[in-house]
Amino acid sequence: MLYDAAEEPATLTPEALREAYEAQLRAVLTDVGVETAAAESGVDVDTVEALADGTVPDLSVADAAAILALDEARPDAEAIVLELRDHLLMAMTTGVVDVDTIAANVDLGLSGQEVQQALEGRTTMTLEQLAAIQQFLAERNER
Repeated sequence: MLYDAAEEPATLTPEALREAYEAQLRAVLTDVGVETAAAESGVDVDTVEALADGTVPDLSVADAAAILALDEARPDAEAIVLELRDHLLMAMTTGVVDVDTIAANVDLGLSGQEVQQALEGRTTMTLEQLAAIQQFLAERNER
């Protein structure tokens, strides 16, 4: 479900965590094919091809969920996104972390308000942003 792409996200860099997400997505692309993935997920074929060929840091979480949902063993894209948000919010609660703390500790150039909007789905969150936020929360919760 994206957040479970790596067993110990606190031990990884945000870049390595993003690469783990992308590896999870590439496994789906290998199973269903690039053309089918683009057609069935609604994600632009150029974006799907770029993902199949390498990294796409600006891939949105929503598009990643749409691709991941093509795996019949996984829930639909909306459920994947909602579960991801729940996971992040629980990590914030466990670590007693607010959005301003996240904004101050991740190198994304986002304000606390922008982090909150991304977490709530009111603005697009990229895999790069997700990786930075998830890695920070995981590291914080291991203290």
